[in-house]
Amino acid sequence: MSVAQLTPREIAQAIRNVPDFPKAGVQFKDITPVLADSRLFAGTVELLTSHFQPGEVDAVVGIDARGFIFAAAAAMRLRAGFVPVRKQGKLPCQTLEQEYALEYGRATVAIHADALQPGSRVLLVDDLLATGGTAAAAAALVGRLGGTILEAAFVIELTFLEGRAKLPGLPIHSLVTY
Repeated sequence: MSVAQLTPREIAQAIRNVPDFPKAGVQFKDITPVLADSRLFAGTVELLTSHFQPGEVDAVVGIDARGFIFAAAAAMRLRAGFVPVRKQGKLPCQTLEQEYALEYGRATVAIHADALQPGSRVLLVDDLLATGGTAAAAAALVGRLGGTILEAAFVIELTFLEGRAKLPGLPIHSLVTY
């Protein structure tokens, strides 16, 4: 499949809007219809990685949890390693942790302390860029390990939440924006 065979509009048409999930007033963007369609899933991964060829990225860092789906597939396409950034307490070995602000509180994500070598060229991938807190925390972890983020790629970006502002200086590639 080539990138020309799939458009971001086709992806957007497949994304299901679920009102009031997980709480009242939230319009949840459900990507499971994209995942269920092999053409859409493969094309989405190809579009997410379209700026790179195999060998140009050392590791694809995926953010817990839906970001893992796209990041693992992107890593395979780019012949790169896959590195998970998980919620605190979910990784079994020595980790680095990064706290970040949520709308009502704080959360922490972690990465294995040996997940990246200094100088690693990284593609950061998640399904959704909203307020930017999780992505900024993941980017900080990559930086603490000496990695260089070449791009942050997202299937969906909720532009009205201004998440890009928390990722200054990072090239950002979003397929579908709302």
